[in-house]
Amino acid sequence: MPEQSREVVLTDEGPVLVSGPVEVVLPDGRRVRSDRPVTALCMCRRSRRQPFCDTSHRRKVRRTDQEEDRAQPE
Repeated sequence: MPEQSREVVLTDEGPVLVSGPVEVVLPDGRRVRSDRPVTALCMCRRSRRQPFCDTSHRRKVRRTDQEEDRAQPE
């Protein structure tokens, strides 16, 4: 039986979303599994639940260069 393909969604400001149950191979070779319908994989490295997203990226808003310039005292 052929394996069902998975959908992977890349988001602009957050995690990578993977549909269906997924097994993730970590850099050290360990494997972790998620049986959720959609699994969010952390890309910002702020999550305390690596490799899974815990929405830590929401707490730190990245500023654009223009916003940084306006925030500087004159």
